Amino acid sequence: MFELKWVYEFILIIYGLSLVSYFLDFIQDNRRANRIAFWLLSMVWVIQTLFLLLEAVIERNFPVITLNDGLFFYAWVLVTISLIVNKLFTIHFIAFFTNLFGFFIMLFHISTVAQNDMKANGIQLVHEILVSHITLAIVSYGFFTVSFLISVMYLVQYKLLKKKKGFKWMWRFGDLNKLDTFSFRAVTIGVPLLLIGIILGFVWAYSSSAEFYWFDLKTIGSILVLAVYILYLILRLVGGYKGKTIAIYNTAAFLVLLINFFLFSLLSNFHFSF
Repeated sequence: MFELKWVYEFILIIYGLSLVSYFLDFIQDNRRANRIAFWLLSMVWVIQTLFLLLEAVIERNFPVITLNDGLFFYAWVLVTISLIVNKLFTIHFIAFFTNLFGFFIMLFHISTVAQNDMKANGIQLVHEILVSHITLAIVSYGFFTVSFLISVMYLVQYKLLKKKKGFKWMWRFGDLNKLDTFSFRAVTIGVPLLLIGIILGFVWAYSSSAEFYWFDLKTIGSILVLAVYILYLILRLVGGYKGKTIAIYNTAAFLVLLINFFLFSLLSNFHFSF
């Protein structure tokens, strides 16, 4: 396969942004996010198609013989089908689930390539996957932190309104409904970012043969944080919980995040420590 490291990285970034946009549409029925996701995914398809054409024309080989080539072609087929379905049919959510699976296949392809060719480029690619894993996790934590702060503002404002007293500047906290909505949206963005970050962490562990990764406390803690915030979305969307109840839950969820970030980092075998 005609390989350019930076192109792989670009594909992962654009593919990841597309997944985040599709997730926003999945959760919030956001048509603008759906359109952005479609065009981002179209960029991924163009790059993948160029790869295939270069392999077929320059190398005179249709890339389906080896496992690595087959995985890349499989990912391209999934992206192609997803774009066609999204454009021609109104099958809700199929684009998100198809591309989530396609993203897994693409990551598997890249990790296999890196593991089979652990020379300078392979090692560099594995290192950059690790950097992306940590960066996405921390960015997602940033959105969760903003959501937590908004929930605290909600609870303070709620208490003041309940008692019908408070300082004038407290009213600048904003309307309760808006605070509740903004907190929810921040979590909605944070969840797919953390999910992709964890997936990249697994890819890095597989490619670098890292020891004790699966049983590392930081890894378990990150999965726990993801589960806690996914439960937040379930309670909000399925259970119908809003307002004070979900704000209290969000505050407790943030405490889990802090425990994972600080305590589990100290106990981790290989994640960064103080």
